[in-house]
Amino acid sequence: RSKSLCTGVEDMLFYTITEGKEHIPISSFISALKKTGLHPSDPRLRDCMEKLRQAVRDSIGEVMMDKELFHRCVGGNIVLLIQAFRKKFIIPEFDVFAKKINEIFNTVADYIPHLSKFSPELWGVSLCTVDGQRHSIGDTKQPFCLQSCVKPLEYAIAVHEAGTEKVHRYVGMEPSGLKFNKLSLDEEDKPHNPMVNAGAMVISSLIKVNNLSSFPQVMEFVKKIAGHEYVGFSNATFQSEKETGDRNFAIGYYMKEKKCFPDGADMIDALDFYFQLCSIEVTCESGSIMAATLANGGICPITGEHVLCAEAVRNTLSLMHSCGMYDFSGQMAFHVGLPAKSGVSGAVLLVVPNVMGVMCWSPPLDRVGNSVRGIRFCQELVSHFNFHNYDNLRHFVKKQDPRRQDGDDRVSLCFQLDVRCLQWRRVGPEKVRQRASLFCVPVNKWPSLYHQNCSDF
Repeated sequence: RSKSLCTGVEDMLFYTITEGKEHIPISSFISALKKTGLHPSDPRLRDCMEKLRQAVRDSIGEVMMDKELFHRCVGGNIVLLIQAFRKKFIIPEFDVFAKKINEIFNTVADYIPHLSKFSPELWGVSLCTVDGQRHSIGDTKQPFCLQSCVKPLEYAIAVHEAGTEKVHRYVGMEPSGLKFNKLSLDEEDKPHNPMVNAGAMVISSLIKVNNLSSFPQVMEFVKKIAGHEYVGFSNATFQSEKETGDRNFAIGYYMKEKKCFPDGADMIDALDFYFQLCSIEVTCESGSIMAATLANGGICPITGEHVLCAEAVRNTLSLMHSCGMYDFSGQMAFHVGLPAKSGVSGAVLLVVPNVMGVMCWSPPLDRVGNSVRGIRFCQELVSHFNFHNYDNLRHFVKKQDPRRQDGDDRVSLCFQLDVRCLQWRRVGPEKVRQRASLFCVPVNKWPSLYHQNCSDF
């Protein structure tokens, strides 16, 4: 009986996706999937996609998805797909939201940066929601170095491994009010926070003397945060950092004199490790999953792996909000109101807590070292959607909330699907009741046309 019920649910989902047709091209199924925000490369769909690829390989002509192939492929993903097509993800109308993101992206692309010495052509944005919905536009597969965007990640790893109390014995939590590479400590002779170079170096030394003592182990940790998508390493950048890092070596020796490093830590080793971390490569796509893992409380949305503890994520987001954008941190908190971290490679890592993570990348920088387009994109995003921390105050000016689905639209959608189902499949009143339950639509809200199609309803 349980098997029969499961088959019935799968049948209803099949006719929902195919709009009542007995078979559709596999490409149409993939397109319908993408509209919900699910990406074919999502590891949760790996088995389903492999079976579809096998069906294509075994066939001579064009492969059509019928009910039998659908049952064979989606059996292990039925709960995920029902969530997707019932619009139960954090952003229900994801295709509409993605179109708006594209508009913002193209608006920002026309913004000519004046303060950069780099090529203004490269520009990409990727986002990943806490449910694993993904969207990318622009140069999102081009690898680039994290640079200072690695600072929140290494801090989160340090807190996850050693705890807040131990980490903050050696580093403060206040904005410095100074440039990120100043030879400056707070009144207790500690680096001001983990988002400036001095603080990141001390965090690097803590990781070195803690359980995660080798760079490959930290790389593996970072890969988990990125859902095992692209994470690489630029040796050329690493060597360049070492050869031109006089200011960082000066900061290191200054902190060594002030006894800032934990017992057993070697200052040169700590700097070498810090340069390695800054030279880690990602793409916009893998970087957005990193941001989404932070937005999701430390659980990677596409793998379900609990990578970071909640304490580490909360601390990290707090410091990103107050200290993450160099000398622009106060203005970022004021205008955008979200945790973010920038790097001189042109990256901006943005977190919308409990909603999504975003990675913007464009090399042209402003005078304080932030990506011109990245900052502009964040500002435009918050001007259209109520993602600012304080947009939800009572009586505040209303913006679009992509997290909410219009109730009338939802009923209308279910109505259209089920009328087609009734017309094409003649499913009968019991099946209609099952669909009402599946889509959580009260029967008394369905239009009277149902009664015309099924008089004994």
